[in-house]
Amino acid sequence: MTGPQRRSQLIEIGRGLFAIRGLDGTTIEEIAAAAGVSKPVIYEHFGSKEGLYTQVVEYEFRILLAAINDALTDEAKPRVQVERAALALLTYIEDRTDGFRILMRDAPPSQPEGAFSTLLSHVTARVEHILSDEFARRGFSAADGAMYAQMLVGMVAMTGQWWQDSRTPDKREVAAHLVNLAWNGLTGLQKEPELRSDA
Repeated sequence: MTGPQRRSQLIEIGRGLFAIRGLDGTTIEEIAAAAGVSKPVIYEHFGSKEGLYTQVVEYEFRILLAAINDALTDEAKPRVQVERAALALLTYIEDRTDGFRILMRDAPPSQPEGAFSTLLSHVTARVEHILSDEFARRGFSAADGAMYAQMLVGMVAMTGQWWQDSRTPDKREVAAHLVNLAWNGLTGLQKEPELRSDA
């Protein structure tokens, strides 16, 4: 096996074990045994178990961020972009469940705030730009786009976490319901919303 092939193999094996047991629950011995190598081989490629974990997280982070960026970059109407972004997240969860579990779990040393939080921050910035333009076009405060972007991304992310375990209904149906709530809610926005309770 070449060096790059061995590195890829160790990342794949690490991802599977880290998804099940987490960073602290996985030992370097388990990784080495599953890969059929000695511990020094892992140290040679990654320096430590934490180094391997960081590589796994960064790899998964790039895959998911690229999928969502592709959905938001395509020249399409904002509603279609929201649909594509929601579907991109659900497809990633479906295809790379281990990766999603890792992104949701332990923060690697390189991202103390957490990989999923960092990812959501990147996505929120993109969504904010889209919403700000849409808000300005409708005569709303473009500045409110930032707050609504947080709400929209949070709604999709939380639904993705729930769907990771339930897997029903189908991802396209879940995405359709997400967009139904988000988009129909956005189209009925009031310029100056008020609470109706006394509390």
